Amino acid sequence: MGKLVLLFLTQLLHYVKQVRFEANVQKEIYFDANGYTQPIYDVINWQVTPKGSVNFIKVGTFDTAAPRGNDLVINVSAILWKDISQKPSRSVCSESCLPGYRKVGRRGEPDCCFDCLPCSAGEIANQSDSTECVKCPDDQWPNHRRDKCVPKEVEFLTFSEPMGALLASVAVTGSLLPFTILLIFIKHKDTPIVKANHRALSYVLLLALAFCYLCPLMFMGPPRIWTCMLRQAAFGIMFTFSLSCILAKTTVVVFAFKATKPNSQLKRCVGHKLPNVVVFLCTLLQVMLCTSWLTNWPPFPEKIMTSQLGKIIIECNEGSTKAFWCMLGYMCLLVGISFVIAFLARKLPDSFNEAKHITFSMLVCGSVWISFIPAYLSTRGKHMVAVEIFAILASSTGLVVCMFAPKCYIILLRPNMNTKLYLLGSGTTKTRLNKTIVAHRF
Repeated sequence: MGKLVLLFLTQLLHYVKQVRFEANVQKEIYFDANGYTQPIYDVINWQVTPKGSVNFIKVGTFDTAAPRGNDLVINVSAILWKDISQKPSRSVCSESCLPGYRKVGRRGEPDCCFDCLPCSAGEIANQSDSTECVKCPDDQWPNHRRDKCVPKEVEFLTFSEPMGALLASVAVTGSLLPFTILLIFIKHKDTPIVKANHRALSYVLLLALAFCYLCPLMFMGPPRIWTCMLRQAAFGIMFTFSLSCILAKTTVVVFAFKATKPNSQLKRCVGHKLPNVVVFLCTLLQVMLCTSWLTNWPPFPEKIMTSQLGKIIIECNEGSTKAFWCMLGYMCLLVGISFVIAFLARKLPDSFNEAKHITFSMLVCGSVWISFIPAYLSTRGKHMVAVEIFAILASSTGLVVCMFAPKCYIILLRPNMNTKLYLLGSGTTKTRLNKTIVAHRF
């Protein structure tokens, strides 16, 4: 019996699938392969009358067989809203995303349900309901609303900003210090304290230190080809010349000390030529190093666009970091040699204590540049430039103050100590030693 019923239903389904007719809505009705028809729905608006009754008014249709976009037809003018003074109600799941945001769909919910997320750093969305954000060019950055790309801020150390103005003021003011000391030395050039400290060498040393103070001015402002090429080389050569003068002073002190011993062969080595040779050779090596650097790997201005968000850092690419550190290492080598020699000569008579001054000045200078290395490597942009400028000013100040402040104190405030008798001291050995040192200073 069951088999007969199944056979009957199968045959009936076969004939049902063949049924096609037109309904009173002027639409053909038929069944698909699964036995389903394509329904048409009426959209009904419940309209409450002033008397309290409800009228059901057809305001549209929904045809499931119509193409997408034409399936729903609504007569908006036939709709009676609950409050006619208000705008029609909005049938949405999520509000539109404003420019600067992108749409992210919610898992398991319809397409009209989404979240609005702000664009990531460096991206914008200049339209509403954007599904993706657009990345700005390398030289531009989104504005605060992230709906437009604007040029990035350019960063370099300028004279107008507080830090640059302060460093420039210190550099210019500091350069007056060695010039002032030079004038004091020239005015008192015939006094024993000036003569005993190798007068000519002191003059050129003070001039070199004055120019060292002015070198940081080339580090400020927008980097250009000529400033990038000259700033490191100019300071390196000038500061090396200063250290060479100090090394020459130290060498003369030691040689003069050794020359006091009987039958010493160093007496003929102590004179005007020795400090000149030391200064020339030590400076020449740095000049050759900087010349090779500028010829083969010249520094140049460079724009770094990805180091900091929203900024373009303009700085000088040193061309060759090895050449830069070789230049700096050579200066540190001269500092170390001067320190060791001056330290060994620290037991000279108290009336002639320039070796002690050199020892302390080299200790200060070496400490500054050793501290400079980690600070320089851990900064970028204008702060890296400021670190190097500070090191230049600090080391130059250390040399000027430690070496010449005691002499200026004696010249200006203790003239009784600025006499030949005081400088030579008393005692046969001490007098002979001081006479030898003073005599070989000229």
